[in-house]
Amino acid sequence: MKIAKIILAGIFWQCFILGKASAATVLIYHHVSTTMPASTSISPERFIAHMDYLEKNNFKIVPLTELTERLRKGDELPDKTVAITFDDSYADVYTSAYPILKKRGWPFTFFVNTDAVGTGKIFVTWDLLREMSKNGVTIANHTTKHDHVVRIKNGESESQFKARLTNDIADAQKKIETEIGSAPKIFAYPFGEYSADVKAVLKKMGFLAFTQQAGVLNADTDLQTLPRFPFGGSFTDINDFIEKINTLPMPVKRVEFYADKQHALNDIIVKAGDKPYLVLTLGDKSLLEKVHCFSSNEGAINTEVIDGKLWVQPKQAFPSGRTKFNCTAASNQRGRFYWYTQLWLVTDKNGNWTYQD
Repeated sequence: MKIAKIILAGIFWQCFILGKASAATVLIYHHVSTTMPASTSISPERFIAHMDYLEKNNFKIVPLTELTERLRKGDELPDKTVAITFDDSYADVYTSAYPILKKRGWPFTFFVNTDAVGTGKIFVTWDLLREMSKNGVTIANHTTKHDHVVRIKNGESESQFKARLTNDIADAQKKIETEIGSAPKIFAYPFGEYSADVKAVLKKMGFLAFTQQAGVLNADTDLQTLPRFPFGGSFTDINDFIEKINTLPMPVKRVEFYADKQHALNDIIVKAGDKPYLVLTLGDKSLLEKVHCFSSNEGAINTEVIDGKLWVQPKQAFPSGRTKFNCTAASNQRGRFYWYTQLWLVTDKNGNWTYQD
């Protein structure tokens, strides 16, 4: 009897651990349209196919604010839980996506850059946002102008940069509160771009912030670099969606950046020609030799285990622009992979920003 109790206690504890290790997924879309830029669009037919898969496979669709509250409190994130988000104030979110989701009774979050609202046919109006808000849609902060928030202006000091960014985020938040009646303390980075300074501003203001880095939320996720799986352009195929919606969070305990194997970096902003390292400390060291990483610029890249950490480096020097490392590893659950994505922002060799979108 005593042995049986010990076994049962062990099973209960294992289930408890597995429950705490579960995670939730956040999806990001921009346009649900066949007439807007293809790189950020999904057709209504494919969007419906995504939603049909979620419904038929018993995923629970929850407000993003429910997940962020759980993260703030350190509560469990149940597996097969999904939040749906849209960025950039586009009108087709109202005309195409909203009817599809409203019919199912599903909530979603619309991150709006407030200066664009009501300025033309491609953008939603405040009246339409108010209508959506009354029907379970959360309206949230995406800055006022949708600028590249990481970029310090010529002649601007670091303190002036932080003050300007703080004011912009506060202005957008106040506008949403005035027009909608409330605004949650959640934020989406324009273009998915962030830096150490930008993260610090948002943390000081009390915001949880979402990137466009693919991945899954869990208890160890940095609250100012929360991942979302983006779907648009060439990434709308239903098989791609199925693979991603079933991923697991890579058990990352610490993220570091190095210029070389001796010199640490304090940010993800580097220069063209650099070949920096991403260094990951994993909670499950048995995965270290199983992780495969890929760069958006070149495909498979180098991985090396040193002193119990995973060191990831591109084979080729970075060009200017945005680069992402995607790292995955097979799990013991059929068809499910661990996933972690890391963004890099790359200036030209002189430290100047050369890309616009």
